[in-house]
Amino acid sequence: MRRPLIATALILAAVTLCAGIGEAQQPQLPNLKPPPPAPIKPYLAVAVTPPTPLSDPSFVAFRKQLLEAAQQKDRAALAKLVVAQGFFWMQDKDLADKRKSGIANLASAVALDVPDSAGWRVLAGFADEPSAEEAQQQKGLFCAPGDPAIDPKAIETLAKDTGTEPFEWAYPTKTGVEVHAAAQPNSPVVDKLGMTLVRVLPDSEQPANPNDPFLVHVATPSGKTGFVNSRALSPLAGDQICYVKDASGWKITGVIGGATQ
Repeated sequence: MRRPLIATALILAAVTLCAGIGEAQQPQLPNLKPPPPAPIKPYLAVAVTPPTPLSDPSFVAFRKQLLEAAQQKDRAALAKLVVAQGFFWMQDKDLADKRKSGIANLASAVALDVPDSAGWRVLAGFADEPSAEEAQQQKGLFCAPGDPAIDPKAIETLAKDTGTEPFEWAYPTKTGVEVHAAAQPNSPVVDKLGMTLVRVLPDSEQPANPNDPFLVHVATPSGKTGFVNSRALSPLAGDQICYVKDASGWKITGVIGGATQ
């Protein structure tokens, strides 16, 4: 189904950044344009039950530390929250450099050292995610966000009816999320989201002021379009951050997805 992680806008920012990095490393092809997005129209409202938060008090405290480190861009504080060795970075294969420290590999995975990178905001988005799910293949490994409960047949029908892909969909973190007419949080409200899938449109832009909330362009089940605060959405197909807990507490141990090579 999905490989979750970060608030939708943060993912979009990271994906945009990473796409630019990848393009800079490759020959430019003339007249190469992506296919146009599928037409916007009303669609089936597919119900979603969000993943359950991991309520371990020590995990809640760890996430608070991670958020503080990300907001302050404090690499030394972040390093204390990452495993020293054994970090993994999974895409099609493990991209982590086992000769490097965990913090060095995490920095590569979320592009912390790239100028104007969204990496610190990506980490803040991870820290803001309360859910985490234990990996079936490895006991004690928890990856966040956890998976929501969705009828897989309904997703197939939705994708076929709309001509879309899983990465074009997200779900609200709560019911009643406001959809604004423009990319300003004080613009008129044109719709509100229920606990159903919502289509994310490809033309979202980062705010001019980095302290302003990131607003994501969406199409609602009724066919209306508008903008939603990124922190109110979780992507159906996105990255994950993974944690382990040892005698010293919780640590970041890996990333699934992340920056492109």
